[in-house]
Amino acid sequence: MKPLQGRTGLRAALAAIALLAGVGAAVAQGAPAPQNVVQLSASGIVEVQQDLLAMSLTTTREAADANTVQAQLKAALDAALVEARRAAMPGQLDVRTGRFGIYPRYAQGGKLSSWSGTAELVLEGRDFARITQTAGKIQTMTLGSVSFGLSREQRANVEGQAQSMAIEGFKARAQELARAFGFSGYTFREVAVQSNDQGSNPQPRMAALESRAASADMAVPVEAGKSKVQVTVSGTVQLR
Repeated sequence: MKPLQGRTGLRAALAAIALLAGVGAAVAQGAPAPQNVVQLSASGIVEVQQDLLAMSLTTTREAADANTVQAQLKAALDAALVEARRAAMPGQLDVRTGRFGIYPRYAQGGKLSSWSGTAELVLEGRDFARITQTAGKIQTMTLGSVSFGLSREQRANVEGQAQSMAIEGFKARAQELARAFGFSGYTFREVAVQSNDQGSNPQPRMAALESRAASADMAVPVEAGKSKVQVTVSGTVQLR
């Protein structure tokens, strides 16, 4: 009798689960679709002067064997680091190494002909004069690229301004739509916040910058542009 009672209890439990599932499906099918819901977005844009400069210095060596290339690259990078570290200052001029690689070169027929390698040193910070003067003093590497951006502090400050503008714009737009549709107000349903910045770098000046970088004690000329920081608030509101 006990096995029979067990099977009876199991059947009852399965029947209850099936009943609950059916009720849930019925409720889901019969649930009314949301009404008087409006989807909208608003953006806040703030333009600000770029205050972060990054200069990449590079050097390339080629020799018959990989060890010679590695030794030459290391010597060039070590000399550059000595010069750069003299002027380093946290936040104003930070020094870090970048790419360092050695690659085989092949002649026609697939025969190994030589080895080539590249090393990189990056000078980055907010003190443009200190960075450019240091780059001009480094003789074992040449200027590879220049880029501008926003420091963490500048970005946080500007994003806060743009976010406030976007939020106020979103609320004003929601209230405007509510009145246009004959409602007195609204309530928030879902809201998402996204931020990004866009800036322009003076890439056409690169050739002139590289030719001047080899002169000792000469500050490399640079000119920063501006970045536009944009924060967008999007979502849905319930008109009431």
